[in-house]
Amino acid sequence: MSLIEKQEEKTGALDDRVICPVCMHHCVLREEQYGRCRARKNEQGKIVSVSYGKVTSAMLDPIEKKPLARFYPGSRILSVGSFGCNLCCPFCQNHEISMAGQDQTGWQEILPEDLAELAFRYRGSGNIGVAFTYNEPLTGYEFVRDTARLVKDYGMKNVVVTNGSVELEILEEILPYIDAMNIDLKGFTESYYRKLGGDLDTVKAFIQKAAEACHVELTTLIVPGENDSINEMEREAEWIASLSPDIPLHISRFFPRSKMTDKQATDVGLVYRLKETAEQYLKYVYTGNC
Repeated sequence: MSLIEKQEEKTGALDDRVICPVCMHHCVLREEQYGRCRARKNEQGKIVSVSYGKVTSAMLDPIEKKPLARFYPGSRILSVGSFGCNLCCPFCQNHEISMAGQDQTGWQEILPEDLAELAFRYRGSGNIGVAFTYNEPLTGYEFVRDTARLVKDYGMKNVVVTNGSVELEILEEILPYIDAMNIDLKGFTESYYRKLGGDLDTVKAFIQKAAEACHVELTTLIVPGENDSINEMEREAEWIASLSPDIPLHISRFFPRSKMTDKQATDVGLVYRLKETAEQYLKYVYTGNC
């Protein structure tokens, strides 16, 4: 019995509604209704992934762009994205696909076996595997799981770039096949996460579980006036170090994007001061976009 079927059995139908078990929103969906992620819907009483195999973006990227600084540096990885996301960050640089449904963006369909074979064919170009990225890949975790299993069969690596905002049961579905993750830690206050449509405790639990099983690096985008205090970074770095001081942290500079064009780019000096703060607790701290 699949995870979705178990959840439906546990919760039962609410009239014609079904509860989606994938993330902390637990959307209650009527027949043909989509979840807030735009990537899942109630179809004939079952929660299904409508983004399965639908690729909006594909690129052979340097591994450092994920960003991963301490996982096969100098290599390249076939990066693929779909559509949909369960957060609503107003500064999202990929909002054209992350904030879109299947009828609002272009996509091409590809089977897991074809994507795994494509990754294998690119080995000669320095490719080490597949990175699931660009939108929130775990809103369509089934495609990640099915493809990653086949990529492993080719002896290659799997990377997930995620906001970490899904339930641990979903993480456990994919972890056996994942070699590395970059997880967005948007900030370190519950109030800021609420602004973005998320939940800090969900992300912290996700990070802790993932770090026990695979290589994990974290990224915090510093948005002026939102999550840019020295005190907040100190608390964040201290918490990360309580898991392991070896977890790399990327502190990234904000630039105006999407619905947040009214703010200035983050001061470079502040980014480096936050880096110095984090380095009091962590061995590996990197700056981005500076």
